[in-house]
Amino acid sequence: MKMMKMMVVLVLSGLLCVSADDRHGDLKISGCSDSGGEDMYGLDGEEVWYADFINKRGVEPQPSFIDRITFPGAYESAVADQQICRQNLKVILQALKNPPVELNPPSSLMVYPKEDVELREKNTLICYVTGFYPAPVNFYWTKNGENVTQGTSTNVPYPNKDGSFNQFSRLEFIPQLGDIYSCTVKHLALDQPLTRIWGVQKTAPGIGPAVFCDVGVTVGLLGVAAGIFFFIKGHERS
Repeated sequence: MKMMKMMVVLVLSGLLCVSADDRHGDLKISGCSDSGGEDMYGLDGEEVWYADFINKRGVEPQPSFIDRITFPGAYESAVADQQICRQNLKVILQALKNPPVELNPPSSLMVYPKEDVELREKNTLICYVTGFYPAPVNFYWTKNGENVTQGTSTNVPYPNKDGSFNQFSRLEFIPQLGDIYSCTVKHLALDQPLTRIWGVQKTAPGIGPAVFCDVGVTVGLLGVAAGIFFFIKGHERS
């Protein structure tokens, strides 16, 4: 397995104190590896701008209800930073004689819809993974066992406070009874990919759609029910 060598060459974190009860954290990250790079701005734990080096543009993943924050000239600056980063990376790796990279697998993977599920109404599935190092992970979506790429998007990795990363992938979809979706992530520290399954099914006539996610959830609920049953039986005997 090829190990990705990555060095974050610039991490600036500032804390702006407006009042005792109103504090905001500003984050700027620029990093590179032998296979890619990242340049992003964050505010209060959320991405507000990042460089899409594949499509050669800047992206502002900001919700529609806020006043949009713009970053004129940020993409051109990010491209220049990548050139400097790769030069520095080469020099440092040679000086350190190519040290091994610490590998931490993802600690959590979840799949959930952005909005309440309504049949035949447009929605978005979100696949969230966290706790991994180094970045990034690779996402793969399926619908009824078939690979899906249309309507998908993936943000750049965002750092956690412990130095690991988290990352999102999104899939636009229209819920239909019987359809089953899955999100799979691959990472250098994983021997096997991680997969979570999500689907919608009708539980009984007249009842709205019910969401199920993973066989493990069903098994867990059965275990809770069995525990309550034996607890009650034990009290009846005593």
